[in-house]
Amino acid sequence: MTNPGLFAAAIVLAYLIGSIPFGLLLARMTTKTDIRLTGSGKTGATNVLRAAGKKVAAVSLLLDVGKGAAAVVFATWITGDATHFIPQAAAAGAAIIGHTWSVFLRFRGGRGVATFIGAIMPMYWPAAILGGGVVIGLGIQSRYMSLGSITGTVTAFIYMMLMNVLHVTVILPPPPIAYVVYAMAGAIFIYVMHRDNISRLVNGTERKIGEKPPPAVKPMPNSSTFK
Repeated sequence: MTNPGLFAAAIVLAYLIGSIPFGLLLARMTTKTDIRLTGSGKTGATNVLRAAGKKVAAVSLLLDVGKGAAAVVFATWITGDATHFIPQAAAAGAAIIGHTWSVFLRFRGGRGVATFIGAIMPMYWPAAILGGGVVIGLGIQSRYMSLGSITGTVTAFIYMMLMNVLHVTVILPPPPIAYVVYAMAGAIFIYVMHRDNISRLVNGTERKIGEKPPPAVKPMPNSSTFK
């Protein structure tokens, strides 16, 4: 049984790790751009791509993936519990919440896709590779990263669910139910976070990769401790 105090500490740390706005920091360091004032106003890699280019976006993507993975690894280390899987799944969810509603940005942030995939890495990495591959592959092929993001996260969940239900061992034993629940909740969360993108995809007005960003969004007063 996991110690409640250690469990709470793992969740708080996971949230703080998820809250680190790497995309915002990288764009500011390289282009002096505040990515909250361009494109979607989000701090994830897709908006970094619009504002700061491919190289900066790639680094931002890797760091956001790393946030999810680090949250799970630290949760295992802090609780000292690698056999009960709820702390890892809960920490993964906390990292996504931190990325989406960062305490350092007055509870603004990104949509959580890279952090979602990153958290699956130490839990059940074949699903992370599959889901991440769909995110990037479909996003590049269609030029709609939102479509790739939604499809990739759902793919990761479905794969984990099938491995669990069918008790299939492919490279790894079937993922525990706590991990499957995390993947399901995360996929639903990311779908909801992309509801505006879904509406634009249906209407044919969604922005494609490489399109010029729309006019700057109105900044929120005192919206960041990273001025």
